[in-house]
Amino acid sequence: MMDASQSLPELVSAAKANARTFEDRIVEASNLVAEQATTGTGGEELRSATQGLKDTAIDIFSVFEARMQHHFKRGPFSRKLRSLLAEAGEVELADRVYQYYLMTNVLKHGKGASYRELLDTPTTHFTIKTAEGGAEAAPVSGEDLIDVTAPGFFDGLADTILEAFNFLEKK
Repeated sequence: MMDASQSLPELVSAAKANARTFEDRIVEASNLVAEQATTGTGGEELRSATQGLKDTAIDIFSVFEARMQHHFKRGPFSRKLRSLLAEAGEVELADRVYQYYLMTNVLKHGKGASYRELLDTPTTHFTIKTAEGGAEAAPVSGEDLIDVTAPGFFDGLADTILEAFNFLEKK
């Protein structure tokens, strides 16, 4: 689906279209689940669409990192990008990029250092799920830790990637 000959903005646009399909499926399945008051067919469709949206988010952020890595000699891409943006006075974008980096790690790996760091971050651009008892009591899997179904979730990620891309391409 993600073609090597496509530009990053083209890939982000395709990912946004893909994400919209999953978002529409999530809304339909959520309505079906509410009508059924069970986790029958609607519940399975909801899980499937949610997983698809999660996978699309992970994929586009991974492609962004891979395509933009050449701007830095070596080392952790997102940390270096955060520093570069902050040094250029783009502090808000630096924070957003870093939060989406942490979010992607949580979606991929579940609880861990990135999740704990997100819990300590005062503002976020997506919904972090917690349980009573904090990080240790929270659900284990990534999609249970980040609400990928929240309105604007994917658009925020895509817009942040494009802003960072434009910054890097102009420097």
